[in-house]
Amino acid sequence: MKKYILFDHDGVLVDTEPWYYLAGERALADIGVTLDRERYLRDMGRGWGTWEQARAAGVDEQTIARQRTVRDRYYQEYLRTEDIEIDGVVDVLAELSRYVRMAIVTTAKRVDFDVIHERRQITRFMDFVLARGDYEFAKPHPEPYLTGLRRFGATPEETLVVEDSSRGLNSAVAAGIDCAVVHNAFTASQDFAGAAHRIGSLTELKDIVLQRRA
Repeated sequence: MKKYILFDHDGVLVDTEPWYYLAGERALADIGVTLDRERYLRDMGRGWGTWEQARAAGVDEQTIARQRTVRDRYYQEYLRTEDIEIDGVVDVLAELSRYVRMAIVTTAKRVDFDVIHERRQITRFMDFVLARGDYEFAKPHPEPYLTGLRRFGATPEETLVVEDSSRGLNSAVAAGIDCAVVHNAFTASQDFAGAAHRIGSLTELKDIVLQRRA
């Protein structure tokens, strides 16, 4: 039976990934570079991102560092002004909290995470949050989820990961943990062959967990 759930964050608990892409697109447009969406999605699945395309276009590292700061500013602007809610998340977490312990394992920066959760209830259901900087190697490396297991004192067999990207799925699989991939239109074209479950929403996750405990 699963006793612990490790949630990815962006795209699973809040709908932020399109805005992160748009912030990067805007930052590159400022220096005359077009961010190709399809390539971005492919690169994201490999653990890469916006700046691979900038380098391919001949942008130097000093300019990339400057525009990364610009991108972060644009992103936080979106986080404060755009609708990033995913319907039903708080209700599902409230129900699950009766049966399992939960935590968040995210590649988001802590500063962005804090902006997102200034006025939300999601973190009240979590034992802890691991953000970028709380571990050395990012997903798809297994370290983020292995760190989550250690924090809980849990085994892979009694833990479930919830992800929306192939990068996160690969991290969970490499850590030896079953992974439920929740549908996200932004990442839907990625390869999820290694998932233990494919679900359309977190409501189905509740059904999986409760059935396993029946």
